[in-house]
Amino acid sequence: MTATLLTEIGELTTNDPELGRRGDAALVLQGERVVWVGERAAAPPADESVNMAGRAVLPGWVDSHTHLVFAGDRTAEFEARMAGEPYRAGGIAVTVEATRAASDEALAQNLRSHVDEAARQGTTCLETKTGYGLDVANEERCARIAVEVADEVTYLGAHLVPPGSDPESYVDLVCGKMLEVVRPHVRWGDVFCEEGAFDGEQTDRLLRAMAGQGLGLRVHGNQLGAGPGVQLAVRHGAASVDHCTYLTEADVAALAGSDTVATLLPACDLSTRQPPAPARRLLDAGATIALASNANPGSSYTTSMAFCVATAVLQMGLSVDEAVWAATAGGARALRRDTGDGAVGVIRPGARADLHVLDAPSATHLAYRPGVPLTWAVWRRGLRQR
Repeated sequence: MTATLLTEIGELTTNDPELGRRGDAALVLQGERVVWVGERAAAPPADESVNMAGRAVLPGWVDSHTHLVFAGDRTAEFEARMAGEPYRAGGIAVTVEATRAASDEALAQNLRSHVDEAARQGTTCLETKTGYGLDVANEERCARIAVEVADEVTYLGAHLVPPGSDPESYVDLVCGKMLEVVRPHVRWGDVFCEEGAFDGEQTDRLLRAMAGQGLGLRVHGNQLGAGPGVQLAVRHGAASVDHCTYLTEADVAALAGSDTVATLLPACDLSTRQPPAPARRLLDAGATIALASNANPGSSYTTSMAFCVATAVLQMGLSVDEAVWAATAGGARALRRDTGDGAVGVIRPGARADLHVLDAPSATHLAYRPGVPLTWAVWRRGLRQR
């Protein structure tokens, strides 16, 4: 296998406690893995070399929360929200109708287009969900399409009760036949625990059913107000609870005392005109946080993790180091892909060779120059993408 040396790195963010952040660094890629990290002067010989010319290198973004198997457009909803209408969970139904009407080819093409868009901006590991089918046939085909493109796929049949359906009968379906047909395609199960979606009792039942089928758990919780989502996620040992906009002190304490990652979605908070999630409170309490895009057509139509990092620094009280860690290593932890051979979100020997090179001397420029396209090069699984 060809060994590639990346040399004259101005600032290398590794996310590894021993390797730390380095100046005047170099690293070697071979196959799909990083095989060496260190000072430029000590770099071993390699088959080829790429000069970074003082640019910053960091792990590829790990976007651990997206909804990209969809069709249709919700521009009108966005315009209404900007004119003062509040965000409500029910807007999902518009996308459900369009998704059901779309062909497999159209859904796959739209998904690939958005994943490619994210990759051009440095995203090298991406999760996406079902949840715009909401019947057995459409949830199965959304999962089948997603698994061909995304690194991680999550079953979100419990996104919303379809209009006209009986809530308890629909929960029966999500726990039963729908789960049965989707299960072969997915690793995770998720529930939108929120007013207008699923209450605490329903969420508890749904999480038990999905865990019983061997799925890892995720929860949408505490987005529109205080609720039971965080506590249920922690109680069930979920890998992450996502949104976390409205948290009580008990919620913060529960997260700090658990392995459940609080995945924060700053672009969504902006788009829905919610207050920023309490990132500083969570970190200061000892909780683990991740940042993700929540890319979807209704409440957060962006694939830019750099935008999320800049927003987290400028509006949520995080340092650049904290925000970059949350958007890389934090996302990896939320997907339970942060340890062992092939880990993502980290640069160290044995990790997956996923790199994001900035046309800037340091990662600080992500927040210092918000909105500026700084991606110079991207490697995914050891292959240069751009």
